[in-house]
Amino acid sequence: MPKLLVKHHAPDMTGCTLSVTPESAGWKHVGFAAYRRKAGETAKWHFKDRESCLVILSGTATVKAPGETFEKIGARKSVFEGNAASVYAPADTQMALTAETDLEFAICSAPGTQKFPVRLIAPGDVGEEKRGQGTNTRFVRNILPDTAPADSLLVVEVVTPGGHWSSYPPHKHDRDALPEESYLEETYYHRLNPPQGFAFQRVYTDDRSLDETMAVEDGDCVMVPRGYHPVGAPHGYDLYYLNVMAGPTRRWVFKNDPQHEWMVKPAV
Repeated sequence: MPKLLVKHHAPDMTGCTLSVTPESAGWKHVGFAAYRRKAGETAKWHFKDRESCLVILSGTATVKAPGETFEKIGARKSVFEGNAASVYAPADTQMALTAETDLEFAICSAPGTQKFPVRLIAPGDVGEEKRGQGTNTRFVRNILPDTAPADSLLVVEVVTPGGHWSSYPPHKHDRDALPEESYLEETYYHRLNPPQGFAFQRVYTDDRSLDETMAVEDGDCVMVPRGYHPVGAPHGYDLYYLNVMAGPTRRWVFKNDPQHEWMVKPAV
């Protein structure tokens, strides 16, 4: 099994700082890559049998697809500043962008068809929710939830304040057993504020045949092929992560770790 922690690196010739493919991950569905481009530079992507979702992490870009141009989208200076501008593209679509400013962006992908058209997901289209309570509070931005049109992609941003936990109590979605649980592969792309910080993520199964705890730094990615996967943000460092999920059925139905589910059950 590949290492679950994927470290970021300096941008290559295409601007890529990190890449996860089904082949590198040893799974079937989720693809993820992060990029940096300077103002005036360009990027192109085309997945023959996969749909994609461009997420502008910071900066502004003009994005083009056949018959569509989205001019100067994205206004964030940081992933901690508010909702992203994103673009959904169906399979076999030639996509291109030009960086209007220095730009950070991600491309999320999963198996797809041409059923749904290219569309802009504007910041105002993103559903926001506060989840948890106390030091389990985190803030969710639903870019591409299972209620929005797509074949298999699910895309969400989460901000966890310093000193808080997220994806907690530990939950999993590794069985194709609806309505009790769905099977979804998942990536966590992590950013820290201030960027010199770190966070922790554990990925483990009931029988502990998989049990890894990782220190993640700004720009790193964790792959979750199966098992529970809680995240902790140390005091003083806010944590952002971009989740990409996909599986045979486009539904997010999770199961909490029974040992820790007591904390979300009503008192009796």
